[in-house]
Amino acid sequence: MKKSSIVVLAVLGIAVLLFFWGSGQYNGMVTAEEQVTQSWANVESQYQRRADLIPNLVNTVKGYASHEQETLEAVIEARAKATQTTIDPSNLTAESMAQYQEAQAQVGSALSRLLVTVERYPDLKANQNFLELQAQLEGTENRISTERQRFNDAARQFNTMIRRFPRNLLAGMFGFDTKAYFEAAAGAEQAPVVQF
Repeated sequence: MKKSSIVVLAVLGIAVLLFFWGSGQYNGMVTAEEQVTQSWANVESQYQRRADLIPNLVNTVKGYASHEQETLEAVIEARAKATQTTIDPSNLTAESMAQYQEAQAQVGSALSRLLVTVERYPDLKANQNFLELQAQLEGTENRISTERQRFNDAARQFNTMIRRFPRNLLAGMFGFDTKAYFEAAAGAEQAPVVQF
């Protein structure tokens, strides 16, 4: 065989190996990004579940505490804002994540005020519908927490994958960007003050 034929075969062999290696790396990044997208969809699903429970909860409370209109309206308004705030999973930036978290935090705050208001109404606290809705809401909050943690895990795995050498070179070429994480709410580092 001629030397030039050997060189051409060697170059072709290296090109084929690089192609298969590169496609394997690319497919791995796509799979990891899809895991992040799926985890994000699960987070949104749980927030939607909470948003769906709110009208029933408000209507139940309204029957017992009609003069608590300001609190009820705050819950409904926060829910409306939160359901309007959405994020494209392919654009999970820190800014968009912060806006989403702020909208959801407002819902949580409004619900907390509503549940504190309920304490003034013993008949309402004994109402079976209210107790069931409250239990469902509590379960949903736990699910939200779990799905947020799973999302952060998927985002960490993806971010680690695309930042490691040599994948970071391919990630840059193909437009893979790091994903933002859910962060603790502002003031979460402060322990609540309990006074008797």
